[in-house]
Amino acid sequence: MSPSIVEHFSSLQDHRIERHKKHQLIDIVVLSLTAVISGAEGWKDIVEFGESKLEWLRQFVPLKHGIPVDDTVARIISGLSTKGFQDCFQSWIQSVVQVTEGEIISIDGKTHRRSHDKKSGKKALHMVSAWANENNLVLGQVKTREKSNEITAIPELLKVLELKGCIVTIDAMGCQEKIIGNIVDKEGGYAIAVKGNQGKLHESIVDFFDTAECHGFKDVNYRYTETLDKGHGRVEMRRYWISDHLDSLHEPQRWKNLAAIGMVESERHKGDKVSIERRYYILSFFEISLFANAVRSHWGIENKVHWVLDVTFKEDNSRIRRGNATHNMGVIRHMALNLLKKEKAKRSLAGKRLRAAFNDKYRTNVLFSI
Repeated sequence: MSPSIVEHFSSLQDHRIERHKKHQLIDIVVLSLTAVISGAEGWKDIVEFGESKLEWLRQFVPLKHGIPVDDTVARIISGLSTKGFQDCFQSWIQSVVQVTEGEIISIDGKTHRRSHDKKSGKKALHMVSAWANENNLVLGQVKTREKSNEITAIPELLKVLELKGCIVTIDAMGCQEKIIGNIVDKEGGYAIAVKGNQGKLHESIVDFFDTAECHGFKDVNYRYTETLDKGHGRVEMRRYWISDHLDSLHEPQRWKNLAAIGMVESERHKGDKVSIERRYYILSFFEISLFANAVRSHWGIENKVHWVLDVTFKEDNSRIRRGNATHNMGVIRHMALNLLKKEKAKRSLAGKRLRAAFNDKYRTNVLFSI
């Protein structure tokens, strides 16, 4: 076990009465993390893993009284402060990862679909996460009970991120003056999608590119590039334009450090079907290669984080919903994802989890991968 995990999570405040503490809090955190790395999805899985790997676990935490029953694990994890657990994750990841200048940090939200409870009126948890594309790691997360609350959650997440010299990408929900101001104040750049939630801005960008295209971009300062992707019977051509012509925009002064606007046209061919989609952006830079990289990288948070959590970790099917457990287990999955991605074996994440379930030495390698 990387000593930093025990060190950074030992500061968690324990909600239990002292005389009732048979099992140490850090023991339960380490048990849950290593079980999730090894394929566990629920409380019973965590306990079964612990009972079969008790001696291996005792290399890292004492587990003086052995493995608790599943209800005890659920009660302890669900009772932990979400902010406290999140802060420990943040402290750990900042101690082991250095975000370098030029890193593209993608921010996006994901709903834990089965975390709602109709009987109690509990809504599904929505978690906004930050993904460092070059480092291939989740850098942090903030919870919210509504997708619409991403507008308030994103600034909270930005507070704990190191953004100097980085480019932040967010979908249209993040196209807010305050959010862009927060990024710039932390010396970061941005590539933010623009849709109907910023109606007049969106209309003015669409009008600019439509007019410029009709006239072959004559007398317009612009840059262009394109990419071609093939795979799984699909061909996708992506065309990128940026321009620093901002005079025709609606209230460009609202957007701090605004340097350019961008358009991406995706032309997809699958069999006999052809689809074309255009998306629009505001940018703090005027570099076409950086724009193309930022757009492609933002799609990475869907493919490398959200899709993996649903398909490999079965997060969308998880019925863990007691107390704060949905959030805290979500953070544990982020930790497991980070450690598994950094382990260098050339296997799928599902293959790595399977190997970790059987092989003590390999599981130890995963824990020391960061």
